Amino acid sequence: MKVAKQFTLGKKERLKSRKQTELLFSEGKRFTIVPFRIYYSLYKAAKSTVQFGAGVSKRNFKKAVDRNKIKRLIREAYRLQKNIIKEKLEEKNYQLTLFFIYTGKELPDYYIVYDQTGKILDKLAVLIGQKI
Repeated sequence: MKVAKQFTLGKKERLKSRKQTELLFSEGKRFTIVPFRIYYSLYKAAKSTVQFGAGVSKRNFKKAVDRNKIKRLIREAYRLQKNIIKEKLEEKNYQLTLFFIYTGKELPDYYIVYDQTGKILDKLAVLIGQKI
């Protein structure tokens, strides 16, 4: 018997499709919790899944090293806290596409990213709970 890993961010959970990403930015909803802008799309599906992506502006961070570090911090904070919304999605059979954009001007501390990610996921859980 294979036990599912609880705190992983697998291949199926990553938002990779360009078509799906463009659809998310054009038709999805968004909200802001400083220093992030969150785009999300929530719809009814046979199986509940979450697809997640993260991005950082090249305008604010010229070096790819800095952009990659911030994306790693975001993915790690999301990976550890994603169960908040996964449970809600499984209850209601929704599929969620989610994209975080870091809008801050300086390199963030991990604790700030972790805290704000928690607030974002709590807000999404409330939004999922409201959808019936």
